[in-house]
Amino acid sequence: MIDIKSYTLAQLEEYLLSIGEAKYRAGQIFEWIHKKNIKDIDEMSNISAKLRLKLKEDCILFNVEEILYKESAIDKTRKYLFRLPDGNIIESVFMRYKHGNSVCISSQVGCRMGCRFCASTLDGLLRNLSTSEMLDQIYKISLSTGERVSNIVLMGAGEPMDNLDNVLKFIEIINSEQGLNISQRNITVSSCGLVPEIKALADKKLQITLALSLHAADDETRKSLMPIANKYSIKEVLEACRYYFDTTKRRVSFEYGLVAGVNDTKEEAIKLSRLIKNMQAHVNLIPINPIKERDYKEPAHKNVLAFKQVLEKSGIQVTVRREMGRDIDGACGQLRRSFMA
Repeated sequence: MIDIKSYTLAQLEEYLLSIGEAKYRAGQIFEWIHKKNIKDIDEMSNISAKLRLKLKEDCILFNVEEILYKESAIDKTRKYLFRLPDGNIIESVFMRYKHGNSVCISSQVGCRMGCRFCASTLDGLLRNLSTSEMLDQIYKISLSTGERVSNIVLMGAGEPMDNLDNVLKFIEIINSEQGLNISQRNITVSSCGLVPEIKALADKKLQITLALSLHAADDETRKSLMPIANKYSIKEVLEACRYYFDTTKRRVSFEYGLVAGVNDTKEEAIKLSRLIKNMQAHVNLIPINPIKERDYKEPAHKNVLAFKQVLEKSGIQVTVRREMGRDIDGACGQLRRSFMA
């Protein structure tokens, strides 16, 4: 069966021509699925009954099922749990900002990267998400809130670069004028530092933002936090980021999770500023949201501010990520794990 929601417009056109249908029908079908957000093929009212029957014979329209959401009493952030067609559970986050609504989606069920401070990695990787399963997180949240999503971050469960082909199709479809038409510049894709995949993404010359999970300014500290650092050194990862910038002209964002007593000192800030000062990068400081399975602690607010000041004095643009959803298991993987316990 064809996973029709994962088909790009070009793939839909090719399929329709192969069954003797007019090419223009692809645009109609694509719009029903990706703009009108239908749940069933029979809802395509301007498609003939004969073609709808053929679609139902050949295709399946996958839908994720909302099973739970929690809304923060602090900032109205929503954390969603969705059940996939095979019964697996994933989570997504809806965040309201002054510049528009943002959704953080998962790209995998679980994760195999093993970052020490992340709940998503505790049970390892079960499987990649299909393109349709990534898209439907956006679609179901739009239906649930009744509000338009204008920004997307692939920073939920999973390593997007570990599912790159499906992620690229996701970007193409979500960016399509016949769909939600979300600008590539409003899409951020994170990575813990898979060097070949970062370079492969750069070669696509998209206008998305790459967010690198850096979290340390030296290899030993990074290895203690992120197993991927045993495979790719900071030097290799930063070279890939430079390649990304040189190829796309898109500034890279460095995600830096601050862990008390591990990487939150002024000395670490000085090392970081020296490491990236010539990279035209932006640093997003993230005081970690502690998980009970690890003993890492959130840094003191004064340490966060001191770290920020060191970077700013070096001419590096830096922000402290606004904490959202703390009262609803807002950190990646927390709600899913508590639900399945």
